[in-house]
Amino acid sequence: MKKILVLCTGNSCRSQILEAWLRHFSEGKFEVYSAGVETHGINPDAVFYMNEIGIDLSSHTSDLMDKYLHMEFDLIVTVCDHAKETCPVFPKATQTIHRNFEDPSKVLDEKEAAFRRVRAQLEEFAKSLVEKFV
Repeated sequence: MKKILVLCTGNSCRSQILEAWLRHFSEGKFEVYSAGVETHGINPDAVFYMNEIGIDLSSHTSDLMDKYLHMEFDLIVTVCDHAKETCPVFPKATQTIHRNFEDPSKVLDEKEAAFRRVRAQLEEFAKSLVEKFV
């Protein structure tokens, strides 16, 4: 089973959403974790907008990446530039992929549209990762 770690700044929104999508689309074929350079707690809007499409994030926790430094991963995915710049070297990771996604929690106008847009972008990204790595 492939192990994937998704990293973001605060492990509150984008990394949580991508973790959920990867779990959903991989149908148990991936062991997926998410973490942050810092921990900001789970963003309630991320929980709300994922619940809107039937995916529950309420049991997720916001974890520091230090928690996973001892683990071997097949893939490390960074979803924001800050995480990419501050990501430690995971010596056992076979591949690292980076793609910067807008932080919908920082959008002041049309927050609802921003969350739905980023959720859809992360959904498509998750589908492409699953297709590539299954």
